[in-house]
Amino acid sequence: MSASLRIRMARRALVGAAWALAWTLAWGGALAMFARRAEAAPPLVVAVSSGPVSLPIYVAQARGFFKDEWLDLQVRDCASGRECYRWLADGRVDLATAAELLVVTSDAAHGDLAIVATISASSYQIKLVARRSARIAEAPQIRGKRVGTVPGSSAQYFLDNWLVFNDIDPATVTVIGLPPDKLVAALAARSVDAIAIWEPIASSAALLLAGDAVTFATARVYTQHFNLVGARPALERRDADVARLLRALLRAQRTIQADPDVARAVLAERLHVSTAMAASMMENLDYRVRLDQSLVTTMQGEARWVARNADGRANADVLRAIDPAPLRRIDPGAVGLVQ
Repeated sequence: MSASLRIRMARRALVGAAWALAWTLAWGGALAMFARRAEAAPPLVVAVSSGPVSLPIYVAQARGFFKDEWLDLQVRDCASGRECYRWLADGRVDLATAAELLVVTSDAAHGDLAIVATISASSYQIKLVARRSARIAEAPQIRGKRVGTVPGSSAQYFLDNWLVFNDIDPATVTVIGLPPDKLVAALAARSVDAIAIWEPIASSAALLLAGDAVTFATARVYTQHFNLVGARPALERRDADVARLLRALLRAQRTIQADPDVARAVLAERLHVSTAMAASMMENLDYRVRLDQSLVTTMQGEARWVARNADGRANADVLRAIDPAPLRRIDPGAVGLVQ
């Protein structure tokens, strides 16, 4: 090997080593920058209601999608959308999962809280579970009975619409207001003859009553939209984190669609139920992350329902309670609002 060839090879080796060192330093600097950002920014805190409606969040957590997006997310479990929404209104969390009725009826709806995405929807999420021993086998037999439900909730909205749909005068039914965690016990103790409530409580009631249970549900009464809701100042301040959150949820949506067995396993583990029950809960849920006109139509109907109640207060400007900008930036096709 000639001296000139050895010199050229040595130069190439030095250049290669220099490039490798530069890439190492650059990558190390990038990691350090991300680490500094993670240290500087507080976690994004999301209150999540326990139930099949929250499956996209469960899947994104289980599959590490939030971490893939470099999102420092803190999930706080709550017993219901009402509790989650209360935490949001009190400023204890950045975002919350909640049904659209809470946005329509809450005083906070007149302020800065807004829906940024629907994460699930179902016409069978809320059901009426009755005792056969109370001589209830068909819808008309609810007349004269005691029905427990959560006052002012989407469950009561379902109950009122279900009665009208079945040509039953609501005045012929005695509605008993109870918190969600008291309804199953009240039904089992015969303090009420039926309950109107969301999943997974409805399935738990039917399972407990076994052969004494009869369940009523219909797609033509009410489609509940379960949403991510945030305060507008926080949405603007944490817009990058909200974008990461939505990207992770869109990945979770694709996983649920492509691999339902994985999703069922995640739901069963999270709710401590069998895979068969998890499959039953998922069967009629639409897990598309979106904002569409059906949400607006439902909220407008709810506003009219609240207005008929002498003590009711509703958000008259439904569109004001929806902020499509974050989702539109991530996936324009997921936003189908008519404005």
